[in-house]
Amino acid sequence: MTDFDGVNLEVDRPHSARMYDYYLGGVTNFAADREAAGHAIAVFPWAPTAARVNRAFMHRSTRMLARAGIGQFLDVGTGIPTSPNLHEIAQGADPAARVVYADNDPIVLAHARALLVGTAQGQTAYVQADATAPQSVLSDTRLKETLDLTRPVALSLNALLHFVPDVLGAYEIVEEFKDALAPGSALAMTHVTPDFAPEETARLVRVYTEAGTPVQARTQAEFARFFDGWRIAAPGVVPTQHWRPDPGDETASDTEAASYAAVAFKP
Repeated sequence: MTDFDGVNLEVDRPHSARMYDYYLGGVTNFAADREAAGHAIAVFPWAPTAARVNRAFMHRSTRMLARAGIGQFLDVGTGIPTSPNLHEIAQGADPAARVVYADNDPIVLAHARALLVGTAQGQTAYVQADATAPQSVLSDTRLKETLDLTRPVALSLNALLHFVPDVLGAYEIVEEFKDALAPGSALAMTHVTPDFAPEETARLVRVYTEAGTPVQARTQAEFARFFDGWRIAAPGVVPTQHWRPDPGDETASDTEAASYAAVAFKP
C-alpha cells in the first residue's frame, strides 16, 4: 500500500510509530501494528498508560518552555501526528512560535502533512532527516529557514533515545545536538526505564526487537547522563507522571509510566 506520493507504507509490517499511535487511541495504524502492539501489551500491560503519560509530559513541558520565553522548538523523532501536537501546544502559548519537526522515516513523512499547518504568526516545517546523524537535521535548508540557532531553541527528544542503543552512539548524538544550540536553549526528554518493572520491561524490549525495532531501556543514572553540563530544572529527573503534573492529568504508578522525564537548560 502506498500513499498518494508513492511512499510504501509497509502495512504488512509493524511500525513503532503506528504502534504508539494505537496505544494513544489513534487511527493511523494497521492490522500488523495492532497485532504487534497486542504482543507488547500482553507482556507489558501498561503500554497505553505509559504512552498517554509521555504525551501529557510533552504538552506540559512545551507549554512551560513557551511561557518561559523560548519561541523556537525542534522536535526530533516526531512520530505519527496526534493532535494536539507540539506546534499546537507551543503556538497556543505563543502564537509566533516557530517549530521544526524531524524524522527520517518515510512512513511518518507520509502522515506529516497535518504538521505543516501552524498559526499565521508562527511557522511550522518538517525535515526528513536522521536523528542518529544530527548534522542531517541541523544543516537542512528548511530548518535554517525556520529556526535561528544563534537564539535559544527547545529541543524535544521525547520517547526517542530508547530506540537508539549505545552501539549507535546515543550519548554522542545528544551531545552533538546540544553543542549546536545557543545558551538559554532547553532539552526536554522522556525515556523508557527498567527501574520499576525490570522483568516486564525486558520482555517488552524483546517484543520490539523481534519486530525489527531494537530498544534499550536505561536506568535513572543512565538517563540523567544525557543532560550532563546543563542545568536540570525542578523537579529534576523524575518518573514522567511526576514532572509538574497539571490538575486532572491521568494518574499512574511508576510501574505503569515506566519512564523518566526531565527538562534542562544550557548555561
